This record gives sequence, C-alpha cells and structure tokens, in this order.
Amino acid sequence: MATVLSVSGSPSATSRTARLLRRQADGVVIGTPVYKAAYSGLLKSLLDLLPQYALAGRTVLPLATGGTTAHVLAIDYALRPVLASMGPPHITPGWFTLDKDITVREDGTLTVAPGSAEALAQVTDQFSAALTGRTTLLAAAG
Repeated sequence: MATVLSVSGSPSATSRTARLLRRQADGVVIGTPVYKAAYSGLLKSLLDLLPQYALAGRTVLPLATGGTTAHVLAIDYALRPVLASMGPPHITPGWFTLDKDITVREDGTLTVAPGSAEALAQVTDQFSAALTGRTTLLAAAG
C-alpha cells in the first residue's frame, strides 16, 4: 500500500483547499487556492525548499480552488510546469473547484456541489488507476 501525502498551499488551516485534501488517496496530492491566476505563495515557498527531483517516482494529482472560473487554467499553466520540473513520472489531470461549490457546515463537515463532486470523483479515480498500475509494476519488478 502506498503512503499518502497531501500538500496544501493555503495559509489557512481551515481553508476550503485544506478541507478538500482530507479525502483518501494514494500518492502525492497537491492542493492550492488560486490567487491572481497562480498557485499560492505558501506553496511556492514549500516547493522552493524541496530538492529538484522531490517528486521523482511519484504520481501527482494537482487540485485548486478559487473564486472565479477566470482562474481555471492556473493548474495547467502555473502549477503543472513547476510540478513537472520536479521529476514525477506522471501528473494526472487535475481539477479546479469554485469556492462557492465547497460548503463547510458548522460541525466541520464538508459538502461539495454535485457537479464538482462528480468531476472530483473522476480525477481521483484516474489518479487511483494511475497509482494502481504503478504499484502493480513495482510489485512485479520487486
């Protein structure tokens, strides 16, 4: 079984981005709120501290949240190139979720609007399938 690492680029521990990353997955999930059409400065600071090939041998799922669909391309044009430079063999399709589609109730539970929830399920299924294929190959090689 693979170890899960989820990285939140949000400066707030109670942000929608951090809450979104609490789902179960195998691999590296990197989530960030989008500010001014790019990933957060906090995530940039963290990625800058990591070794150049920190993601080598790992499958990565990028996720982002933001207030407007004008930032939907931030994953592919801002985040994906940085992640790719860190050496992962596979970056699965990511997903951008509007802030308004993520609701946090008073008891702390999270609700994602049906359309966004379906899309998130699809990208996490693709991520899981990529990891399953990877772990099967590693087991055969080992």
